[in-house]
Amino acid sequence: MAPESSSPLLSGEPWLSIVGIGEDGLAGLGELARRAISDADVVFGGKRHLELAATAIRGEAKPWPQPFDSAMQAVLALKGRKVCVLASGDPFFFGVGVTLARHLSKQEYRAYPTSSAFSLAASRLGWALQEIETVSLHGRALDLIRPLLHPSRKLLALTSDADGPALLARLLTENGFGMSRLTVLEALGGERELIRSTTARDFSLTGIDPLNVVALEVQAEAIARVLPLGFGLADDLFEHDGQITKREIRAVTLSALSPRRGELLWDIGAGSGSIGIEWMLTHPSMRAMAIEHHPERAARIRRNAQSFGVPALQLIEGRAPEALAGLPKPDAIFLGGGGSGDGVLEAALAALKPGGRLVANAVTLEMEQVLLSAHAKWGGSLTRLSVDRAEPVGRMTGWRPAMPVTQWIFSKPED
Repeated sequence: MAPESSSPLLSGEPWLSIVGIGEDGLAGLGELARRAISDADVVFGGKRHLELAATAIRGEAKPWPQPFDSAMQAVLALKGRKVCVLASGDPFFFGVGVTLARHLSKQEYRAYPTSSAFSLAASRLGWALQEIETVSLHGRALDLIRPLLHPSRKLLALTSDADGPALLARLLTENGFGMSRLTVLEALGGERELIRSTTARDFSLTGIDPLNVVALEVQAEAIARVLPLGFGLADDLFEHDGQITKREIRAVTLSALSPRRGELLWDIGAGSGSIGIEWMLTHPSMRAMAIEHHPERAARIRRNAQSFGVPALQLIEGRAPEALAGLPKPDAIFLGGGGSGDGVLEAALAALKPGGRLVANAVTLEMEQVLLSAHAKWGGSLTRLSVDRAEPVGRMTGWRPAMPVTQWIFSKPED
């Protein structure tokens, strides 16, 4: 039952309030945010959030269900009543506000953010927030930090729990970044706030608060596994069995695919997964599906995706064109190298979004003939790519040509 002081919603008034609360509790909130909590019939939040706001809650306090309901059904079911959701810091920075906004119009809710953990950490360290990298590892794969590990860079990483900093230190040490300085900032903004520093290699901190942010000052050893920016990563960074689009050809291929933020790529016959992985490394919003029927290569793609910090690469185990059925339509498609079954190119073109790009590489005469026919039928551009590498010839050195590649680039007309 709603509290006696609760007043009915006015026409057009938002029914939901999303309040960001820090470790300083109600003291850190503005008057409007405190009023949103007090006026609510129902207040949702984690146990900690509800305790921080307890003296202001006059309605029903409801802890989040376990396991957590990512669809927010309990909240959405109360539409029409005054509801408040409590969240950590800024609810729209890796927070619950983002999830709720997917289900609501902007007129249905009002948000009252406070300082995020990243903002608080930067202020304690004197770091310019706009000049550093931030990443949330809360409930997400630790590998997401790998592409950000560049020498002399500063990072802020939000972890999942008390074990997060130690696991991060181990990952750094195992990948040649053991001399990096780690600062663990715990329970920021509250009475339990604590800041401690060490190196990844010497990490031995104990009793870490589950609410923590790790600040990294990256130092790379000579053996460090740095993932450079740009196209054409070294072949030996990938685990492969020879079925890999070689570095130089890969760089040209990705340039032809022309990645744009938020787009989806199909990598058909993915081999080692190198094209899809580099596509995803261009920006965190990029998505890719690797279609591969060979079980050992599929397992290798999974390992490569992990080691390159793109665990969201989606692996589709099956043979094209049958494996393409029902997949979301792509913005770009890569089809490579030695050949493909009947109907693959046609199925790929049919699935490609209008305005999308398809790049196909051929190293066999049979596949080259497929591309020559496609060019004659649909247009696009054809390019012959060849690379020679200097290799020993007895006690001397000579040029050894790699297999030439015929590349067809096609942009699907807009409807």
